[in-house]
This record gives sequence, C-alpha cells and structure tokens, in this order.
Amino acid sequence: MAQWLKTNQADLFFEDTTVGRLKKKIWEASEDEISQILADYGIPSPSELGKPGTYIQNTVRQRVVENRKKNDFLFIPVGCTELHGRHTVTGLDTFMVTQILEGVRRFTAKRGKPVNLTFSPLNFGGHPHHHIGMPGTIHLEDEVVKRNLIDVMVGFWNDGFRKIVLVNNHGHQWLLEAAIQELQKTWNLPGIFRVIDWHRAVREFFRTKERGGDWETTFVHADEAETSVMLLLEPDYVDISLAEKTQVDGYIPDGHFDKAVDPFARPSKWSEGQGHFPIELSSIPEGVVGRPDLGDAKKARRTIAAILSYLTLVHDEILEAYPAGAVPPIEKTTMRTEKEMEPYLKEPFTEGWRPIYAIRKMGL
Repeated sequence: MAQWLKTNQADLFFEDTTVGRLKKKIWEASEDEISQILADYGIPSPSELGKPGTYIQNTVRQRVVENRKKNDFLFIPVGCTELHGRHTVTGLDTFMVTQILEGVRRFTAKRGKPVNLTFSPLNFGGHPHHHIGMPGTIHLEDEVVKRNLIDVMVGFWNDGFRKIVLVNNHGHQWLLEAAIQELQKTWNLPGIFRVIDWHRAVREFFRTKERGGDWETTFVHADEAETSVMLLLEPDYVDISLAEKTQVDGYIPDGHFDKAVDPFARPSKWSEGQGHFPIELSSIPEGVVGRPDLGDAKKARRTIAAILSYLTLVHDEILEAYPAGAVPPIEKTTMRTEKEMEPYLKEPFTEGWRPIYAIRKMGL
C-alpha cells in the first residue's frame, strides 16, 4: 500500500518514494535553498545550442563515444514552432526544454559523466485540432511526427544509446506516447524508452496561490506560467510590454476537462476531446490563453528547481539500475532472444557488431 507524506498544504500529499520525497523537499525549501539549486544547474545561462561540446551534434565524435561508454543515457528535447503571443517567440517550446536539459547536463558534467543531449528532432511539432490555422504555428501531420521520433530513437540506439527519454514541452503528448509504443511493436529493442511531459511531471509546482502555490492563474497556454518560465530561462526572448490577456469560455459547464498540467484531477485531459471550446483561430487571434502580463521570473524559480531535480533523479535511478552498456532483461522485456540481439548490442565497429537496421522487424 502506498504511503503518503503530509505537507503544509491540506490537500497536497506526496508519495513516500524517492520521487515524492524529492518533491516534498523542493516544495518546502527556503528561497535560499531554491537559489542554490538553480545555481548548481547554472540557471539562468545563455542557450548552448551553438556551444561546442553540449549536444551530440556539436561535440567532437571521439568525445561522444568516450562519454557514451560511461553514460549511455540520452535526453531528446521535443518542442515545436507555435504562436505564443506577440510578446515572445514561436520557438518558445523548443528553447524552454533545451534550456532545462542543458541545466541537467551542466549538473551531471560536474560529476564526470554528463548526460547526452541531441538537438530537437521536432522544431516543428504536431498540434491538437484547435491550434490549426494559427499564423506562426507550423503543423506536421501525426504520422510524420511519430515516424520522425521513431527513426531518431532507432538511430541513436544503433549508436549505443540504450536509455532514451523524450522530454516534451508541447501539446502533442499523445503522439510521443504513440511513438514509444510503435517503436517497440515494430523493433522490440532492449533498453529504456520513456516520454516525460515535464510540466505534468512537476504539476504540483504550478499550483495557484489559493492552493498554496506561486501562481495567480492556472497554467494553460502562453500565459503567466510560460511567460514566467521564459523570463527566468531566456529573458531576451520576452518583451513583456507586448503581453496581452485573454479569456476563453467553453460551451459546456466547467469541471469535465482538466487544464494543461491536469491540476484538478478532472475526468478528462484537455486533449481528450474537441468541440467543447472554440478553436484558437476564431476566439484568440492573440495566441494566448490567460494572463502573460502577470509573468515574473521569480514565480518560476521553484517550478524549474523541481523539474531540474526530477530529471536528474530519473537519470540517476535508471543508470544505477542499468549502468552504461547494460539493458533490462532482454527476454522479459522484448520478444527477442539474447542470442539474437548479441551482435547488435556490441560496441559499434568491434568484431561481430551488426547495425540494428540488419535485424528483421517484428511482424514483417
């Protein structure tokens, strides 16, 4: 039976696990402790997309191989290009998630085994129906999104990265989940494959003030929360003087569909239906749902401290269970055999190694 840890907020409990204990610690941390966490991760720092040695693609190949032999964990940031109001950039989702993951990499690098990062495979993502048609929002068809992600994961697995985690920063979570499922139904690869919608992973830290949190409004889209996070991580990408406020009213009584991070545990996620609220094109040409004018970097500090700490915990616990080169039991987690997979699990270009593309896909 699950055990629960009480907090200073009557309706908030954290499970007595490493995850729950971590969240409780961050929830109750002093402002000085939050400052120290952010400093440990180098937050804020300029974007490192163009900094040599940060991503696999801008690191000397020999260094990539050397580090992968010590740490074969790969974070894949997933964003999009989407209208987020006049006051910020259409690449907000991509810059937000890369800034977070760069912080995790800086932290793990201090310990001598930095986590691996790749450039985002989805600078242009999928979208729910109500986003379609908005200028500045570039939509990829669902199958394109899934195929892109699957091929990227297979390619990195072929290069020896056996623990692959997609970190999502956009409203197309169901497509990432589908990609993980289709990857394994098709390829049946031994390893760890996971998707984390980072906002939901630390949803407690998006609570409004009336529920004990730091926010005036509930997180929806391009609003107080997202603007505040960007003001903390990449303030040069926000012009708060241009922030507009909007309100979208639905067509059925409230309470059925949850908000962006599922803060109320309502029966359905926002993505589990359409038609109960207007599309953006006809209701909010501003591209904003909420109050970005309330954005303040200070409000995002505890939230970002929480996700940095949680992603580090994910990294550490997976690598502790399966160090570099090790994978979960092949014949218990896939329909492959150990003998069948032996050549594909060898170090690339060593004797007997075979690329994964030589294997027969399942069902074919």
